[in-house]
Amino acid sequence: MNKIVLITGATSGIGLACARKFVENGDKLILTGRNEQLLADIKKELTEKGAEVLTLVFDVRDREKARSSITALPAEWKNIDVLVNNAGLALGLEPEFEGDYDDWETMIDTNIKGLLTMTRLIVPGMVERNSGHIINVGSVAGDAAYAGGNVYCATKAAVKALSDGLRIDVAKTAIRVTNLKPGLVETNFSNIRFHGDTDRAANVYKGIQPLTGDDIADVAVYASNAPAHVQIAEVLILATHQASGSVIIRK
Repeated sequence: MNKIVLITGATSGIGLACARKFVENGDKLILTGRNEQLLADIKKELTEKGAEVLTLVFDVRDREKARSSITALPAEWKNIDVLVNNAGLALGLEPEFEGDYDDWETMIDTNIKGLLTMTRLIVPGMVERNSGHIINVGSVAGDAAYAGGNVYCATKAAVKALSDGLRIDVAKTAIRVTNLKPGLVETNFSNIRFHGDTDRAANVYKGIQPLTGDDIADVAVYASNAPAHVQIAEVLILATHQASGSVIIRK
């Protein structure tokens, strides 16, 4: 059965890869992001492949805009089957005692509070229907801190705790909760982390074949297609030569 899948942060990286993979799966998509033109371009690409796509322009940090956008969904789009909480970012690699206040707030407001906002807006409907799946995009960084990762690692540790807590909260229902924990994925993630320093971002992936957004999207679609009695609770996805958040073998 085709599902309605809502993906946050769908204009690039893992979010965009998920959009394309769920379309291949035959699902209908609600895509959210901050860039209206990018969303329009992606919608055009996917609808030309026969997909049904609805786009919503908002930043997950803007709770009121998120709420009004979800409330205004047409009736035929309201019963969301899969929520992919993908919107997230890292900023900076400074020691915690030298960190940038604005970077901290952006990461916390996006990675934690944005995820909570979308969960609060979508999951009550799933509970009412006794059906649904929440896929949170966490990180290997949530398992243990690495040098310079401090606040970002803390936000991804929060994603793990929130995923585990939600899974407990909905255990009496047929709703499933999955926490995906990617390692080194080559997207625009590092470019954003280093505030547009392309050379510094490129160095992150030197000497190792990193994961791609498609690799993570494959796991998300697999989890969503598991039999109803199977809950893929947590998946750690690493490049072959990455052992943890801080151990990467480069050649």
